[in-house]
Amino acid sequence: METWTVETNDGGGQLEVHTFRPLSNAAIPGSQAPAEPSGVVMIHGTLVTDSLYWPFARNLSRMLGRPVHCYNRRGRGRSAPQPPDYSVETEVADLGAVMDKSGSTDVVAHSYGGFVALNAVLKSKINRLVTYDAAVSLSGNLHGRWRPELEEAVTAGRLDQAWAHLVQGLGTAGPISYLPMGALRTLSIISAQTRLGFEMRSLLPTAVTEMRAVLAADVSLDDFRSLHTPTLMLSGGWSPSYFAETGRTLANAVPAIDFAIVPLQFHEGPLRPGRRLASRVARFLSGGHVPAPVGA
Repeated sequence: METWTVETNDGGGQLEVHTFRPLSNAAIPGSQAPAEPSGVVMIHGTLVTDSLYWPFARNLSRMLGRPVHCYNRRGRGRSAPQPPDYSVETEVADLGAVMDKSGSTDVVAHSYGGFVALNAVLKSKINRLVTYDAAVSLSGNLHGRWRPELEEAVTAGRLDQAWAHLVQGLGTAGPISYLPMGALRTLSIISAQTRLGFEMRSLLPTAVTEMRAVLAADVSLDDFRSLHTPTLMLSGGWSPSYFAETGRTLANAVPAIDFAIVPLQFHEGPLRPGRRLASRVARFLSGGHVPAPVGA
């Protein structure tokens, strides 16, 4: 794995990028040597950093024989903080900067990352796009998921309460999402003792900003009717149903979009071990053919 940085287009700082290449003689980060195929950019979801996607990215790179670039979005790791005027345009510009610098043409995106990618594909050149449980608000279908109590709790520093409201509102934590508020607060306290749980709590302020960005960038079917980029929208068989409903609606209205359910997968599918999901993504990005994996 290689670690490098990309300067943001708005002068706000840098983005931390982690690159996986299938060959041991990796090229210099950002180089576009003739022998190296175009890259794939992976966009992570909310309340997490890109590190959780490294096993998936490594598998995908080996299957494709192409570099895969994960990057920390604003407010994470060594990336710049979210600016005061943060919006989906901030994220779209950041994705463009990473794609340009890394020489990438394809995008794979999870959850909030799918929201970013589906907005980006309408405004910039992406060759092929795959989303998993894309958190895009289509004709207001996610407005009911927003809980003002989430922002109030974050502002007051009651992070356990905030985490509970986020989990219940989005329903992305599987059966845990349906537990009473008291039980969820207790789980938040317990999970905060782990590295991942502590990290998620620290990212709660970014979740508020990102939720607001999703609702402010509500889209309609008409926004996608002229889309020509081959796009595959996936949803986990055990994910909240609203992700699949959005994917089916878009696929039924837009010829360039395909939709499929991934059986036996929760919302965090790209974070789980295994190669099946990466193989499915690789097949689509390769136009149906996946070359034999190249040694790392």
